[in-house]
Amino acid sequence: MNDSPFRTVEIIANPTARNGEAAEAARWLRAHAVPAGRLGNAPARITVVDTARPGDACRIARTTAADVVVGLGGDGIAHEIAQGLMARPRDERPAFGLLPFGNGNDYARTIGMPANDVEAAWRALDGAIVRPLDVGECNGTFVLQTASFGLDAAIALGTQDRRARTGITGTRLYLEEGFDQLAHHLVTRHATIALDEGAPFDFPLILGAVQIGRTYGGGFDICPTADAADGIFDICLAEGPVSPAQALFVFLRAKHGRHLGNRHITSLRARRVEITFDQAPPCQVDGERLEGRRFTLTMHPRELDVLCGREQRASR
Repeated sequence: MNDSPFRTVEIIANPTARNGEAAEAARWLRAHAVPAGRLGNAPARITVVDTARPGDACRIARTTAADVVVGLGGDGIAHEIAQGLMARPRDERPAFGLLPFGNGNDYARTIGMPANDVEAAWRALDGAIVRPLDVGECNGTFVLQTASFGLDAAIALGTQDRRARTGITGTRLYLEEGFDQLAHHLVTRHATIALDEGAPFDFPLILGAVQIGRTYGGGFDICPTADAADGIFDICLAEGPVSPAQALFVFLRAKHGRHLGNRHITSLRARRVEITFDQAPPCQVDGERLEGRRFTLTMHPRELDVLCGREQRASR
């Protein structure tokens, strides 16, 4: 990021992220990055502010005068900051960076930022490439990485309780919650789906993921061809009914993107998605619960300038 345009940098830290490890990362930044006063080989005034409650990151991102807003935490703080940034006009919107300290870190994978290592992440941010990336919107909530429905949403939401109970993190957390959901909550839901201007079609849905980036659930490569800068959602639908054993087979293969081609899997692409369910399903957007029975997803192509690491996977 030579000749950086960023003269003011506000780092918004969630000190509780990753069981409190982000608080130590924030202390490192205050001791090293703030006094150094540089980002991208140029002088910069750097501040670090901690959040105290839900909504703080959104409020700060919506009102800050900084040139770039950086989240320190997991997918949750990235999602919250995006809500604040996207509420601003495009020409007044700060750029967005992420120092990932979380359990899933899926948006970090998309933008090529090393996770859970503040020194490595800061070096990557210092050498980042600024790219305009897509942002989705689902029923008024902005989407950075994923919106999912049914089983996969139940797994994502269930990990929050499981993490609080057990302290387990990372891929193991999602696998254990996935096994539990497959064994006890495997439900086929009737969905009516319309893509772009096409005619609606009925689908017996076990899970549905509408993706901007490739992964969800802590690295499950659910849409391996997704490109976060192409202005199009990648969609993965799993059709039921299936037995728990069949569902487990597909679930495990999805970890490495090997589920495509399975007869229960349908892959689609669209700029607009409408999904209506006969009964309200579990739904999550970037790990946050969303209630409803009808969901409309629209695309905001290349609307957010993002500091991407050299290993960025947003385009192919």
